[in-house]
Amino acid sequence: MKLYKIIVSLLFAIGIFGLSQSCAQQKKYNVLFIPIDDLKPMLGSYGDTLIKTPNIDRLAKSGTVFLNTSCQMALCGPSRASLMTGMYPDETKVWNLETKMRDVNSDILTLPQYFKQQGYSTTGIGKTFDSRCVDNGKYMDKPSWSIPYHKAKAVDYANPEVKIAWEKAEKLVESQTFSAGYKRNKAIARLGGPMCRPSSECMDVPDDTYKDGANTTAALTIMEQLAKSDKPFFLSVGFAKPHLPFVAPKKYWDLYNRKDIVVAPFQKKSINGPQLAYKGEQLGEIAAYSDIPLLGPLDIDKQKELIHGYMATVSYVDAQIGRLLDKLDELDIKDNTIICLLGDHGFHLGDHGLWTKHTNFEQAVRSPMIISSPDGFTSNSTNAPVEFVDIFPTLCHLANLDIPKHLSGKSLVLVMKDSTTSVRHSAMAQYTRGTSKMGYTLRSERYRYVKWMNMDYYKGERQGSLITTELYDYGNDPLETINLAKNVDYTDVVNEFEQEFTSRKIGQTSKE
Repeated sequence: MKLYKIIVSLLFAIGIFGLSQSCAQQKKYNVLFIPIDDLKPMLGSYGDTLIKTPNIDRLAKSGTVFLNTSCQMALCGPSRASLMTGMYPDETKVWNLETKMRDVNSDILTLPQYFKQQGYSTTGIGKTFDSRCVDNGKYMDKPSWSIPYHKAKAVDYANPEVKIAWEKAEKLVESQTFSAGYKRNKAIARLGGPMCRPSSECMDVPDDTYKDGANTTAALTIMEQLAKSDKPFFLSVGFAKPHLPFVAPKKYWDLYNRKDIVVAPFQKKSINGPQLAYKGEQLGEIAAYSDIPLLGPLDIDKQKELIHGYMATVSYVDAQIGRLLDKLDELDIKDNTIICLLGDHGFHLGDHGLWTKHTNFEQAVRSPMIISSPDGFTSNSTNAPVEFVDIFPTLCHLANLDIPKHLSGKSLVLVMKDSTTSVRHSAMAQYTRGTSKMGYTLRSERYRYVKWMNMDYYKGERQGSLITTELYDYGNDPLETINLAKNVDYTDVVNEFEQEFTSRKIGQTSKE
């Protein structure tokens, strides 16, 4: 009888242990999702020694830093539609800022929508989707959220002179129509004088004066409310900076001495580089600000001012992220929360003579991504090529949810466990020139290969006549000064990339 009791006790203990393990495996972690507009990997955790980002660096120490992440398209709307659905732009059918993703994909499934279906409370504040590509700025894609999306009141500029100049200029264009919003803004900026829409602003004001500070304050209250619920939560806190204009409280500008700022060392077009790789208007989006000329190049002083402004806004956002991390500790839910931080694409700061994004070059495509899990992983950083479409399946995997089978990305949990592991040969991105030319790019650990093709992307084609190709060797040429696509010494490299394109069903029907 004594032996029987011992055996029963052991079996009972084993059963309980197995049950507890099973429950632990099925535990649904919270998710704090932090998308940041126009943030490039100019961060301490990515090796930048001048930038001051102590809070993002703090997060990096507790998670995995993906050093070689590619956005799917270096444009806000398509990038966010892609990463939020785990599907490529060719699948979402969102290649621009005018297409609403549910108009062309009525049954599309988003990341927070899926978590909502799994019993999560889902909500957000700030910029998660690009409002132009979903229902509108009020709902920010209504099907995604179990709790209506939040919005805090704040200003774009603190200087009242800017508002006065803008309102005067707006009256001058009332009777005009524009094909795109940025063209209207550009027209207003030209009419309203230098104070109408400046590219930067440095004023001694509290953090909450601007949107990101105000949104963070509201997010802390939202987090408190979510933490009281029995349901796990998916909370997205999106930050607008460092998107233009570079406005941040003076204390963040004061972190830097402009004399220490170095402009891009290579500001020319690459040797043998095709014109197609560059913007039609070299300055592009930045020329929609009243203190920027329509055409470049910009003088050194203006370049340093803009880089200074970019760095100040990055540090401003970093401070807000610190507030979020501190709140997780205060609420004692850090050990039950997955954190995913990303910049929606990269950003040119004068390299190749380019500013902002809208290319297939490294500085536009390469994006920061840091993922921290309560489970903990040994891999603190990895050079493995990863893509934003991997975010959806990775967060599902980390949260112990089934991964929807239709997703195009791959879970990165294996990479988080072992930095020497990779889930693919190379990461893919794409960018358009007009509606009839598409450039696809693949980024391996060392090389970037780009192929430009004639194709009508509105028809969803992924084949067309070849226009030209590019190849850059970051081991020998990190600044992309020479296009090596026609160099016979790199034939094997090109062939390997072509095989990868073939496996992705991207190619040409014939050569021109």
